[in-house]
Amino acid sequence: MAQETQLVVHPLEPLYDEHSRVLVLGSLPSPLSRQHSFYYANPHNRFWPVMAQVLDEELPAGNEERARMLLRHGVALWDVVARCEIAGASDASIRNPVPNDLTRILKVAPVRRIFATGATAAQLYRRLIEPVLGRPIVQLPSTSPANARWRLPQLVEAYRVIAEDL
Repeated sequence: MAQETQLVVHPLEPLYDEHSRVLVLGSLPSPLSRQHSFYYANPHNRFWPVMAQVLDEELPAGNEERARMLLRHGVALWDVVARCEIAGASDASIRNPVPNDLTRILKVAPVRRIFATGATAAQLYRRLIEPVLGRPIVQLPSTSPANARWRLPQLVEAYRVIAEDL
């Protein structure tokens, strides 16, 4: 049974400061992330374990600790989509996407490289944002539980490229 689409307006502020050297972009917060008011809130998503290993840190316990970990290492975090129609958490169902304005981060932070956490985020960025900004994006594999063929050690290895710009 297909899930009904709904209009979702991105509810989360970007995570960045004037020291952010890399920008990591997802597509849009999942229903769980929206409910918990923080990025990658699904306990089965491997984003936080991956980033903790890449940054050589203990796995942060809560949202404040997660935010501090990223900022301490110069990592900014946001999403490509400001609003769209979507069915549940299915990136494949995204329709009529409107991009976030990344210039609010790029005016403040010396971002060297931009990364996407999955194919949908990368494709949407290339279509909606790259023509305006003129900055390429590096596509990384999704840390979503739906991307089951990528095991945690493989994801950590793929994400180590982020540390090169820190």
